[in-house]
Amino acid sequence: MTTVPPHLEERAPMTTTVRSTTPTSPTPVRQIVPPEERYATELAFLAAYDAGPRPPAWRLTPRAVVTFVMGSDGRALKLPEGVDVPEGVPGRLVVEGKFVGDRALVERCVVTLAGERGLLLVGEPGTAKSMLSELLSTAVCGTSGLVVQGTAGTTEDQLKYGWNYALLLAQGPSRQALVASPVLTAMSRGGIARVEEVTRCLPEVQDALVSLLSERRIAVPELAGTDDALAHAAPGFNLIATANLRDKGVSEMSAALKRRFNFETVGPIPDLDAETALVRSQARASVERAGAPFQVDDAVLEALVTAFRDLREGRSAEGWEVERPSTVMSTAEAVSVAGALALAAAYFPGDRDVLGLLPGHLLGVVRKDDPADAARLRGYWDGPVRRRAEQGSATWRTLWDLRTVLEG
Repeated sequence: MTTVPPHLEERAPMTTTVRSTTPTSPTPVRQIVPPEERYATELAFLAAYDAGPRPPAWRLTPRAVVTFVMGSDGRALKLPEGVDVPEGVPGRLVVEGKFVGDRALVERCVVTLAGERGLLLVGEPGTAKSMLSELLSTAVCGTSGLVVQGTAGTTEDQLKYGWNYALLLAQGPSRQALVASPVLTAMSRGGIARVEEVTRCLPEVQDALVSLLSERRIAVPELAGTDDALAHAAPGFNLIATANLRDKGVSEMSAALKRRFNFETVGPIPDLDAETALVRSQARASVERAGAPFQVDDAVLEALVTAFRDLREGRSAEGWEVERPSTVMSTAEAVSVAGALALAAAYFPGDRDVLGLLPGHLLGVVRKDDPADAARLRGYWDGPVRRRAEQGSATWRTLWDLRTVLEG
């Protein structure tokens, strides 16, 4: 029974005569919806669609996992005859493509997880490693939330377990007082745990993963002599880690830990049209969450993505040499710039042409790591931008005329 403090009891009669004018608050809108909720219909459909063999504890077959991640190529899939259709799930469904990349890469990732070997996704920042790990874990075990974010401050407890100190002091070490980490929770459920930026963790913290991945158990010395002294991994448990190539050497992984993982490199999107479409869809979604319309012309988006690709690769689409800046010109950064342009168009309509804002945003991106990169961006303007303007492109002519913006 809840005890009301005396000072609140004295005021209680007054509250019965006051009528609130505040409406009932609706369910708050979240900025990001977890994939297990956002794609719940697709997951339920694919579970019924493909009744083939599944690894232990998997929600979907390996083939269905790949379909969930890569989509059905615009084809409507139809549930087989005689299959019980879950409530709210249609009999036909086009599965949305969520990851823009190599299908063979995704298939290798799925095979790695099915073989109970750790999966390490490596690549430059902004290549959707985290998104891919979220999608894989969602499709395999139904949740992407069992995650540890690697930092220099990550401790071994965050990979294994901690304690509820109030219970620990009251009754001593017990299973009730133990606070399971996301990794330990995944082990007990037979699910997928995720460790983001594993090379950001200190070497002694990384070492905790070596025995965990090889022995598939976590020892709890404080509970020695009880059945809970060893936590064994249930069938289906596995781990996905991510690491940025730019972080190489921050906390270099030991050879022993590397041997516990299959490495898969997630590279930039190779196709201009595919990257432009992704930037458009992702930026549109973020802007619409803010309640603003997306009003960026396709010509502006193509110029934005083209500039990012040229600077990222050190060579333009025409084959002209470009001096690469030290910062990473990632697709994720391009999405951020596209979203900023759209918000500027929505909140400051008519003040300036959206294309005129692009040079300033590019300058802010390239000199993020090294102020000297501003000179490299001016070199890009004096090279490919000028040449495209001379070839008659109206978009690039406008950008060339805005070169003075880069002098700031």
